[in-house]
Amino acid sequence: MSMPFGYASPEQIMRDKADYARKGIARGRSVVVLQYVDGILFVAPNPSKALHKISEIYDRIGFAAVGRYNEFEELRLGGIRYADINGYTYDRSDVTGRGLANLYASNLGRIFTDSIKSLEVEVVVAEVGDGPDGDAIYRLTFDGSVFDEHGFAAMGGQAEAVSTRLKERYRESMSLSAALEVALAALTEPGGERPPVTQLEVAVLDRNREHRKFLRLTGSRLERLLPSADASAPAPAAEEGEKPPPTGPEGDVDDGSSPL
Repeated sequence: MSMPFGYASPEQIMRDKADYARKGIARGRSVVVLQYVDGILFVAPNPSKALHKISEIYDRIGFAAVGRYNEFEELRLGGIRYADINGYTYDRSDVTGRGLANLYASNLGRIFTDSIKSLEVEVVVAEVGDGPDGDAIYRLTFDGSVFDEHGFAAMGGQAEAVSTRLKERYRESMSLSAALEVALAALTEPGGERPPVTQLEVAVLDRNREHRKFLRLTGSRLERLLPSADASAPAPAAEEGEKPPPTGPEGDVDDGSSPL
């Protein structure tokens, strides 16, 4: 029996959709998520001030994504609705990163199987615990696969190369500044220049904060965490009668309540 014109096997269709999604995700810039001593750090090169790749989902849960913005934004909003409804109906402690990861995995897998076009997204759901042993990082791919990452995760762009550099540099119980240095080193190609502070999107889930753990790091607050070539140099002494230079104000901090 001859095959009908235009026939493609299910295996070929799945391979084509997977290749299409991988190419779209690889065109984006990488995002790094890693544990540090007080919680979980998110770092992403992002020149846009309006379109966030890193966001808060719930009290202890953060979200990071790469790929098509309109597609992962729909996932983010769906996760917020899920968390709000379950937290209100039952208890806030019943909203977990694992439950949210399972929801995303189900939706991504269904779309990948049933739709002509798969979503061009990759997502990380991270939850901070009362101690390092309670932290969780779940990475989800376009087909609904879930990976329980330990210590760190990288996605988008040259994710394999970034993961290799992370593995070489990462160590447990790093300070926030050390973790940020590791993340930036992993995101920077050998011999390349690091993105300026104005083109970095950085946030943390800080277990030491009360109630909502999510915190964006911007402005001078972020600059103080970044390594500086002149950090070890002593400040020039003020001449006699000269006033000391003014101290700059604190950087703006978005605690997650500002609208996108």
